[in-house]
Amino acid sequence: MPKPYPEEFRQDVVRVARNRGPGVTVEQVAADFGVHAMTLWKWMRRADIDAADKPRSAC
Repeated sequence: MPKPYPEEFRQDVVRVARNRGPGVTVEQVAADFGVHAMTLWKWMRRADIDAADKPRSAC
């Protein structure tokens, strides 16, 4: 079964949610993009997990 939202869309919504201004809630960002707030919270959690799994480059 295909995912209802493309990965690029998910990444964009998560980026906007993470960079939201003061006083702007995740629920407001979700509503602006037409997704349920719980869905956005899950995408954000998944992005955190995925970021932790990626190897970091040594500088």
